[in-house]
Amino acid sequence: MTLDVLSYATQSASDDLGPFYVKRRDQRDSDVVIDILYCGVCHSDLHQARNDWGNSKYPMVPGHEIVGRVASVGSAVTRFKAGDMVGVGCMVDSCQHCSACAKSLEQYCENKHTMTYNDVDQHDQMPTYGGYSEKIVVSEKFVLRIPDGLDPKGAAPLLCAGITVWSPLRHWKVGQGTRVAVTGLGGLGHMAIKLAKGLGAEVTLFTRSPGKEADAKRLGADKVVLSTDPAQMKAVRGKIDLIIDTVPYAHDLNPYLPTLALNGTLVLVGYLGPVDPVVNSVPLIMGRRSVAGSVIGGIAETQEMLDFCGKHNIVSDIEMLDIQHINQAYERMLKSDVKYRFVIDMGSLEKDRKSA
Repeated sequence: MTLDVLSYATQSASDDLGPFYVKRRDQRDSDVVIDILYCGVCHSDLHQARNDWGNSKYPMVPGHEIVGRVASVGSAVTRFKAGDMVGVGCMVDSCQHCSACAKSLEQYCENKHTMTYNDVDQHDQMPTYGGYSEKIVVSEKFVLRIPDGLDPKGAAPLLCAGITVWSPLRHWKVGQGTRVAVTGLGGLGHMAIKLAKGLGAEVTLFTRSPGKEADAKRLGADKVVLSTDPAQMKAVRGKIDLIIDTVPYAHDLNPYLPTLALNGTLVLVGYLGPVDPVVNSVPLIMGRRSVAGSVIGGIAETQEMLDFCGKHNIVSDIEMLDIQHINQAYERMLKSDVKYRFVIDMGSLEKDRKSA
């Protein structure tokens, strides 16, 4: 039978989030039912809640950085059992048969993957609702194992912020001796520094803010370059193999391109939209450099990242909050007033149940 589940939802682009009961789908044989313990707060939650991208469906329950315990499993589930600590990221389904899915790159599913929220289940056409909720029902194939000993609160943002930077780090084969630069020190940027350093890279932070040096080095950066200082930028010209650009708004890429080495790549992971100002092709052509893009990661590489983080004890820097403070957290995110990711203690939903 469908579950009536207490959640936090918004009813329109202009409404605050508040308590709302949603119907979760019937548990299928291949499904895992998860009691949600923690849910990270992503910038895309804010964008979707406020319909910044023009595709929002209401009522909406955001949240795609989900960690919880398995409550029950379907008869066909073999990888999980009740009590396991698990995670769910940005996707809950894909076609499973296109060329992208065959390569375990479900995020590029040619028939469109199903998002954890603000989407429609491709089997029963029910709306998908995210992790600002007591429970979620997810196909076993899209459930991830949280390694023993890894802080589940700090692990929650790995399921979006972490995998978003891990996937390009792995695709461009970052390892010992690779020189990686990170542009932007926020939720994505701080994870890019930690993971690149964990993989053995020499890590540089490009920033426009002089005050970020101490924090960047605490996170693992070897050096900090002020991108508005021509002398500092000239000193790293031709030195960087891969730039992970996490800046979430339109910005000038041209100052960074000469810092790339021969065959170097700048990969955009934070910004969706037209590049403005336009990119000058001269430094690309003269150094066989590239500007590329990447989005989240497949299920297999997400599990690989979680296992790597478990081995190296890498988690996100977080600030915990109760769900009742989510609207204030959104306002603070707009001001970049968080280091570096909000995570909701979903046990706080009990306050709304008691007051209902």
